[in-house]
Amino acid sequence: MTEEPKSQNPKEALDDLRFIRATMERASSFTGVPGKGLVVMGLTAIGASILASKQPTSPKWLLVWLIEAFLALAIAMAAIRQKAQKSNQPAISGPASRFILSLAPPLFAGALLTLLLYQDIFPYLPGLWLLLYGTGVVTGGAFSIRVVPMMGLCFMLVGAAALFSPANWGNTYMLIGFGGLHIVFGAIIARRYGG
Repeated sequence: MTEEPKSQNPKEALDDLRFIRATMERASSFTGVPGKGLVVMGLTAIGASILASKQPTSPKWLLVWLIEAFLALAIAMAAIRQKAQKSNQPAISGPASRFILSLAPPLFAGALLTLLLYQDIFPYLPGLWLLLYGTGVVTGGAFSIRVVPMMGLCFMLVGAAALFSPANWGNTYMLIGFGGLHIVFGAIIARRYGG
């Protein structure tokens, strides 16, 4: 025999609906992507762009941007941890971990291509890096708020433009993408989605 379900009174049902709605709104507005961290990453990328533009050789230009990549990674990890702590979320699970797991494969591909083909594809590195980073952000953004995949799409567009522009414009595209886009979208995320 099955037991008949107990019916709730209307006030309890409304309270349950309010709780469910509030929980869904909080979940949809939270992102593991730290806006303030993106702004700091953008500022360091502007510095890297200025420093890289003064380098006399391609290997030195590459070294500046590789140092910037590791610095940006450290900033991102610290900012993700700080944002997770602030919102009482675990840093290595939930939205942040899904974003990182989606971002990692394109970044790994970019690192391998750079390592193995650096001399052959040097003029295309800015476009390649921007395009692959944007791809990772778009896929990671599928688990986040709408502005994150929009940011990834903008990176992809800047990367595509860099691929079809003269090679000496590459550093400018790096400035626009890793500097400007991080600052703009980071400020939006920080203001609207809790840091």
